Amino acid sequence: MIEVNHISKSFANKEVLKDICITFEAGKTNLIIGESGSGKTVLMKSLVGLIEVDSGNVLYDGRNFTTMNFKQRKELRKEFGMVFQGGALFDSLTVLENVMFPLNMFSSFSKNEKLDRANFCLARVNLENVNLLYPSEISGGMKKRVAIARAIALNPKYLFCDEPNSGLDPVTSIVIDNLIQEITREYQITTIINTHDMNSVMEIGDKIAFIYNGSKLWEGNKNEIMNTDCKELNDFVFASELVKLIKKKL
Repeated sequence: MIEVNHISKSFANKEVLKDICITFEAGKTNLIIGESGSGKTVLMKSLVGLIEVDSGNVLYDGRNFTTMNFKQRKELRKEFGMVFQGGALFDSLTVLENVMFPLNMFSSFSKNEKLDRANFCLARVNLENVNLLYPSEISGGMKKRVAIARAIALNPKYLFCDEPNSGLDPVTSIVIDNLIQEITREYQITTIINTHDMNSVMEIGDKIAFIYNGSKLWEGNKNEIMNTDCKELNDFVFASELVKLIKKKL
């Protein structure tokens, strides 16, 4: 579980996050949604310490990340898994070497143990016989699955996904969504997904936080979102669905 308690952040006198409180639950896919510039990316970066908040606290199962020193944060980050927008694989490394990268950096496993773990993670995301290929030799959807395999290599307690469906077709996006949800439930991970994809919201939105102009205006689940009386959220959902319809016609 990750608890966000009254965090705020400003840049050059512009308040980007405004007294946000959210609890992200273990074993659930927790989605952060909102328009571009709403503050959702700053929120996710604040959770992992890429941005320092001005006030408030972020707690990982009761451990106050905000007040930790560098060494303490480094130790806690070993429990993090990250899926970056675009995958962010190393072009010069093979698929297998990409998945082994965090194991080489942070584990004390033997070489054979690292190979076994990397192969297990690739099998878990339904990737076989691609170990020796390079990122340039596989599809966009496969790159995302490699990124997920790398993210779970260290068996994380917390998984952060930044726009995991960016650049993917609708069918592949569903595959990625289902995979993230399966892994989240199977390993009881606290998963946070930053997205503007309403398909993801309606498919895997166990818990959803809507950020608007730096404030959390609404939270609920995929079954509640269509019946909300939050005007800003309704406008966001309608605009997202309208864009989808226009793209289909094109």
